[in-house]
Amino acid sequence: MDLQPSRRPFALATVVDVTGSAPLPVGTSVTVDADGNAVGSISGGCVEGAVYGLCQQVLNDRGAPQRAWFGYSDDDAFAVGLTCGGELDVLVQRIEPAVNPHVASALADIVDGRPAAVAQGVAGPDLIGSALSALADGSVTYGSLDGGPTGKLVAAEARARMRAGRTSRVTVVGTGTAAPNR
Repeated sequence: MDLQPSRRPFALATVVDVTGSAPLPVGTSVTVDADGNAVGSISGGCVEGAVYGLCQQVLNDRGAPQRAWFGYSDDDAFAVGLTCGGELDVLVQRIEPAVNPHVASALADIVDGRPAAVAQGVAGPDLIGSALSALADGSVTYGSLDGGPTGKLVAAEARARMRAGRTSRVTVVGTGTAAPNR
């Protein structure tokens, strides 16, 4: 999949919350383009097909970002051969590289093995689908998040997680504090 900034739109699905056991952590993402090419994985197989379908729907409908919940009871999980038994909350959004080249560039860096972080707003009417990117050189592109106090706090959290090689969900309270959820 070509994620260069001048290229075509793609869907980005990101795990934004996990309850119980899951094979991959919060922050794990997959991208799907219009040709059906996928890069990444969010579940190691448990719900991959359903997320792929949702990515295609969001990409084709050109609509607002969507959140979807995927989960199985322990009995259901074993009946269909899924042993994780956890629940995933997934944000799927359409990325227009011409509008948000910083997201496409950061994802291209990640695909090429270079450190980068994409922070996404996952809740709130004004924040869902907003994003900023941070690169290994310390640069930050705020994109749809502004460079005000909240954006700077989110950027600092993204850079810290990138340096640590970790992903997580962070709750930002007002414009002054951030607390990791997981």
